[in-house]
Amino acid sequence: MSRIQTTLAALAASNKKGLIPFITAGDPAPELTVPLMHALVRGGADILELGVPFSDPMAEGPVIQRACERALKFGVSLHDVLGYVREFRQTNATTPVVLMGYANPLERMGVDAFISAAKDAGVDGSIVVDYPPEECEEFAKKMQANGMDPIFLLAPTSTEQRIEQVAKVGSGFTYYVSLKGVTGAANIDTTEVAARVAAIRKHVKLPIGVGFGIRDAATAKAVAQVSDAIVIGSRIIQELENTPPEQSVAAVESFLSGIRKALDE
Repeated sequence: MSRIQTTLAALAASNKKGLIPFITAGDPAPELTVPLMHALVRGGADILELGVPFSDPMAEGPVIQRACERALKFGVSLHDVLGYVREFRQTNATTPVVLMGYANPLERMGVDAFISAAKDAGVDGSIVVDYPPEECEEFAKKMQANGMDPIFLLAPTSTEQRIEQVAKVGSGFTYYVSLKGVTGAANIDTTEVAARVAAIRKHVKLPIGVGFGIRDAATAKAVAQVSDAIVIGSRIIQELENTPPEQSVAAVESFLSGIRKALDE
């Protein structure tokens, strides 16, 4: 079992829900990325999602787009992101790290080179937003052969055919995008999420993480009741935007602790 699978299985066995926070690597400053990763773990994160900055992040709303722009101003590359994971691993060998990003930086590095470098750095999985599962069987197999999980997105508009393909090629967990549109968008309809997650579970045996639209402890708790994990990103980045950099580590830890507390109540 991969580190992601082990983590989620242990949570399920103890009747707990996974908390998966997202930050963009290099935002608000490159030297804060690793301290922020550790702060998220202290705040109760089970798995970390680390965004690879990209100039055209089409699935992201304005909050994460701004985070990408700030990171790119510092020149943060995929190579740098792998360096942050390697540094994080020096003092944390257990918390899974998932890279989330787009195909372009990965293909510039070369898929095989990326898989080798990611494994070497201590990465546990990847979400490549613009890699359709129908075209990813070879990539998915190579990731799995190296002990990493290829994680795919499903949306409210996903067809049964797409759901079955994700069930076939994905591993680790399935990421259900709870809103049509972009990250950080409008309020989430938990009744609709419950119905869609139930429909996905008929085909997908993996744990299901739900993200996009989770902004506070109450929503997190409601969504966690119908899923295995919640993913929270834009709201954390807003916290970073509204906090002086020197206070960002403490602010993020405090914010996530509140979400963790709600999930565990």
